[in-house]
Amino acid sequence: MQRRTLTLLALASACPPFLAPALAQPAWPTRPVRIVVGFAGGSSPDLTARTLADALGKVLGQPVIVDNKPGASGNIAADAVAKASDDHTLGVVINGNVTSARMLNPQLPFDPATDFAYLSLLTTAPLVLVAPASLPSGAAFFDAARKGGDRWNYGSPGTGTLAHLGLELLKARLPGVDPLHIPFQGNPQVVTALLAGQIQLAFLPPGLAMPQVRAGKLQAIGLAGGRSALVPEVPSLAALGVRDFYQEVWNGLVGPASLSKTAQARLSQEIAKIFRDPDVRAKLFNQGWQAVGSAPDGLRNRVQVEAGLMRGLIAQRGIRLE
Repeated sequence: MQRRTLTLLALASACPPFLAPALAQPAWPTRPVRIVVGFAGGSSPDLTARTLADALGKVLGQPVIVDNKPGASGNIAADAVAKASDDHTLGVVINGNVTSARMLNPQLPFDPATDFAYLSLLTTAPLVLVAPASLPSGAAFFDAARKGGDRWNYGSPGTGTLAHLGLELLKARLPGVDPLHIPFQGNPQVVTALLAGQIQLAFLPPGLAMPQVRAGKLQAIGLAGGRSALVPEVPSLAALGVRDFYQEVWNGLVGPASLSKTAQARLSQEIAKIFRDPDVRAKLFNQGWQAVGSAPDGLRNRVQVEAGLMRGLIAQRGIRLE
């Protein structure tokens, strides 16, 4: 037995280094992690990203920094993530960046189908149709919109975002309602334009819409979907006669396709834990979000389903990036 043990030890010491723990993977992260957001500070994706960054920084042992790169409906930031090669760059994206952006612009410098590692569906929320408080409410609002015709404007955080496509779908569902689209850099600017009377309607996430509604500065016409625990006081648009209409905004976490498997596995594990934490869920809820924190397939499947739905709308309405 002693001779056999000595033989095994000799063989192990003679083993070339590359045969030993090829199984061992380098630790990740080895430096600060950057989360790129395609909208300004205070926007809905920014709030989600900062909540995630705070929690991730505590468990990863490295600072997690939010880097705002607004513009082009979030596609400038998405492109920066797609092209990152440092293994420490991630991105919080919205629906449009990965479902409809390439349909709207075939020259888009990144391909959502091949250029991203899909990591997690982070948060979801129903869109709230809002208008200045001075306008008629409920179903009477749509009569006023028809009379306003193309003299009315609506705002969105950019061409191709869900708020933009959602309004185009609403126009298709409500003949005679035909406001003109005005794109802004982000949702905070949309709110400012609503308060100033520059636009008459917009779809906003609850976290941005409801503080203004509860302060009496804006009114919530209805939800683009069923009732929601986030805004239980707001009726659905279906209750006001808008049938077959459901739009939900969400934020997802992606990395470049080159992101190491080690990083992807670590992030998947940690995000699942973070989004089960009651304090994190409560914080996101107070910001107007339902916490999800899905596995990678949850985000990937959501992208595929919504891309199919948006393809028909974009073709029907002839929508292109401005």
